[in-house]
Formats: sequence, C-alpha cells, structure tokens
Amino acid sequence: MGMITDWPSLAACQNGDPDALFVQGAEQNVAKRICRSCPVRYECLADALDNRIEFGVWGGMTERERRALLRRHPQVTSWRKMFEAAMKKNAKDKAGKDKILATTSS
Repeated sequence: MGMITDWPSLAACQNGDPDALFVQGAEQNVAKRICRSCPVRYECLADALDNRIEFGVWGGMTERERRALLRRHPQVTSWRKMFEAAMKKNAKDKAGKDKILATTSS
C-alpha cells in the first residue's frame, strides 16, 4: 500500500478549526493529539517536510520538531519517497512474519 495523493480530504483535521493547528507552547500538544489517529498522518508530515512548511503542526510534529528532523537528515531529498519505502518494507516484513506464524502453528 502506497501513500495517498489526495490526503487532505481524508485528514482528521479536515472539518476542525484550522487555527487550532497553528498555536504555540503547550497548546501544540493538544494540536498534536488530533494527528495521532489520523489515517494520513505520514502523507501530511511528508508534505510539510518536502515543502519546508515553517508554521503549524503537520503530521503530528511541530515546526521545531520538523526543523530538527530536517537537520538530522539533510541527505533525504524526498520524505514522501522515504516514507513510502519504509511502509513497503514494513508490509513485506509483516507478511513474512505472518507466513512464518502460519507455518509453525499448523
């Protein structure tokens, strides 16, 4: 399963107050909670990282957290591609583990 292109239409924050995601201080933790159960959290975060969005909570990360991540990984040219590759690897690893469990429990 790849990442969703039209992610904004599926975002958990879509029908909420957009200003709630552009807050400072402790209020950012409240904004980040909205993202926890969002089905397109990684698409949102990848978009913010790839486009160097400077303000607001995106994909569960504040602007400070995103800047730190970008500084730690300057070699990443596309966060979307990196997340897609990680999702594929995780799905493949899970399928392999499920297959092993199925054969050992028979």
